[in-house]
Amino acid sequence: KGELRMQSLTFDDAGMYQCIAENIHGIIYANAELKIVASPPTFELNPMKKKILAAKGGRVIIECKPKAAPKPKFSWSKGTELLVNGSRIRIWDDGSLEIINVTKLDEGRYTCFAENNRGKANSTGILEMTEATRITLAPLNVDVTVGENATMQCIASHDPQLDLTFIWSLNGFVIDFEKEHEHYERNVMV
Repeated sequence: KGELRMQSLTFDDAGMYQCIAENIHGIIYANAELKIVASPPTFELNPMKKKILAAKGGRVIIECKPKAAPKPKFSWSKGTELLVNGSRIRIWDDGSLEIINVTKLDEGRYTCFAENNRGKANSTGILEMTEATRITLAPLNVDVTVGENATMQCIASHDPQLDLTFIWSLNGFVIDFEKEHEHYERNVMV
């Protein structure tokens, strides 16, 4: 295949590498630079969100994406309590924290800790629970005669902290009201 594989890289392996391919018709060269990166974890470019919203009874993923080389090990705390994988809480390999069946007790300060052989860093955000969005009036089946008009209603309740958008689809395809304005009309009531 012409592959060059290197394991357990050190800074001495950095440099310009050249691949030479030749046959009876000639010779060609290709160059590539190998940079060896090593840095302690830092959240300067990608800090955790300061405020994370999660719907009651829902699922939330809190991302933890520091810049670090080599890849850091991750741990999480809520306040002063160290978190471990369980039935509702999972720490992913990429550092993200997942919480399912969110309750009021899950609200609080969450801190992600990242550590590698170059150093350590942490970042903190506050998880707040919102009321789950619910359909309070679902569309009903409608029988109409060809050529007549039909109206379908959908009403939902939602937490006032959140924006609400209604999306209508037909047989799994989202209706574009701007392109199909002659056939469909959206009426929004507050």
